[in-house]
Amino acid sequence: MIDSVVIIPTFNEIENIENIIRKVFSLSIDFHVLIVDDNSPDGTADIVKQLIHEYEGRLFIEERKGKLGLGTAYIHGFKWALRQHYTYVFEMDADFSHNPEDLVRLRQAILDGADMAVGSRYVNGVNVVNWPMSRVLMSYFASVYVRFITRIPIQDATAGFVCFHRRVLEKINLDSIKFVGYAFQIEMKFTAIQFGFKVVEVPIIFTDRTLGESKMSTKIFREAFFGVIQMKIDSFFKSYR
Repeated sequence: MIDSVVIIPTFNEIENIENIIRKVFSLSIDFHVLIVDDNSPDGTADIVKQLIHEYEGRLFIEERKGKLGLGTAYIHGFKWALRQHYTYVFEMDADFSHNPEDLVRLRQAILDGADMAVGSRYVNGVNVVNWPMSRVLMSYFASVYVRFITRIPIQDATAGFVCFHRRVLEKINLDSIKFVGYAFQIEMKFTAIQFGFKVVEVPIIFTDRTLGESKMSTKIFREAFFGVIQMKIDSFFKSYR
């Protein structure tokens, strides 16, 4: 039985979706893929459905009614993966900013004893390609800010390329996760560490998308900036057992 599933949330990724799926299925280790599509008007889901016939029993799709946010898409995918009894559950973007080859390295980090493995842009310097300097600085100092507020020892707190052992997702009350944008990534790492799980960073090279449009917005950035403070305050009143 295949024990690993890669969750890829999509909204208007028609330029990338077929290539990313085929690349994951070409790897040396067998992965299943779950696409969580938020009713993409460009026909992303239609491409996935065509490929399901080719990759029957390996490729799956969950369609939602609208653009409900990155965090809720992953929560939806996590619950699906737990019901299907996968051991290793991955987050990955559809746009090739995360190199599918690194899925194998993230999985190996869990096999080597981690509970959660983070594909990190900043654990060995700054490894980002094709970003303007302004965005590199914003992302890098966002992680510095998160470390300062939360005291978690993670260099790339906003990273969205992650492997979870299922025990982490079983322990966290997924319905209690508040954030829906990129702050979701911070909250998942913070919560896992609060529960005492071992979180390790695996160095990756992050390459900005060449096809499609970025989903980053000022609203998402504000949620992360102000939400981190509230998350830290709320943690003083929670029990992590």
